[in-house]
Amino acid sequence: MKDLRTQVAIVGAGPAGLLLGHLLRREGVDNVIVERRSREYVEQRVRAGVIEFGIANFLEEVGAGERLRREGLTHHGVELRFDHQTHRVALSELTEGKTITVYGQQELVKDLIALRLGDGGEIIFDAEVSELDELLGPRPVVRGRGLEDEFRIECDFVAGCDGSFGVATRSVPATALQRHERTYPFSWLGILAQAAPTTEELIYARHDRGFALYSMRSPTVSRLYLGVAPSDTLEMWSDERIWEELNVRLTTEESPKVNEGPIMERSITAMRSVVVEPMRYGRLFLAGDASHIVPPTGAKGMNLALGDIRVLADAVVAQLRSGDERLLDDYSATCLERVWRAEEFSNYMTQMLHPSEDDFENGVQRARLRQAVTTREAATVLARNYCDLNSI
Repeated sequence: MKDLRTQVAIVGAGPAGLLLGHLLRREGVDNVIVERRSREYVEQRVRAGVIEFGIANFLEEVGAGERLRREGLTHHGVELRFDHQTHRVALSELTEGKTITVYGQQELVKDLIALRLGDGGEIIFDAEVSELDELLGPRPVVRGRGLEDEFRIECDFVAGCDGSFGVATRSVPATALQRHERTYPFSWLGILAQAAPTTEELIYARHDRGFALYSMRSPTVSRLYLGVAPSDTLEMWSDERIWEELNVRLTTEESPKVNEGPIMERSITAMRSVVVEPMRYGRLFLAGDASHIVPPTGAKGMNLALGDIRVLADAVVAQLRSGDERLLDDYSATCLERVWRAEEFSNYMTQMLHPSEDDFENGVQRARLRQAVTTREAATVLARNYCDLNSI
């Protein structure tokens, strides 16, 4: 048995857990990060790729944004395509110059791991946490097993950053949590392709045959999505069928077909919204996907998680330095106000862009899209939420 003592035990080495470890270490707070996957796995795990204006600035301020600024793709607008026409939403013009940065989650994870290990911090990879104990007492305990031996970590606080199916959420009695959930009647087929981006900005497309999204990760790699039926499997989608459907849904009269290339990765993800509240149970604090899931249509998942961490780090430091519990007491309410705004925006984008079997709903969707591209007030609301919801 390996016994450890630290101030904060962080479960999960995704962007949220790694950023929390980095912020706490900068303030002299001892912490240990435990991750059930290997370093190679978490550094290659492709997820979100849009970083809000305020979050990008924050990462730079705390020393985690140097490569993001150098290699990230800055976008000043997005395209909405529907009824075979292209409409540009001028994000920067509508938000006093704010932008979004396209930078893959796995790249941010690489940066944060390099910072952590370069500064002498500890990450225990390939370690399965089996139990969080004594969460209501002054000294919580994290128990699990690594590659070589079992471990026991005694700490002052536990941060659950291990996703919606992780041990952190499971460790809270069901009676202590409220779970709000919505499952959408479609999934997303996502691909990562060795293909130069066709355009300089993201494209959201509503087509009668389904939703499509064109994004990118670098000047040579594109990230694309198709709305598919929840029952669809990867075996049903050959490379030829994927590219054919993407071109049907994305092509308009004024826009050429998308660039094609070898598909390096593919997956199908169910679309759902989840909010678990409160985000605290005793000395356990939930962050990111452990407490909330948003459909990726609004590009809010990673941004919300990093926003949680910004609040949590300040609260933990205040308590450990001066015994001030106020920020910790307010943590859940502070984060949930922002979480519900993100759920509303993500739901708005999702409902607007995915065609329905209901003709009335389809008419409403088109009306919302026309309003978003013809009314400055509606376009401004969309742009502000898309660019910088975490700072509103």
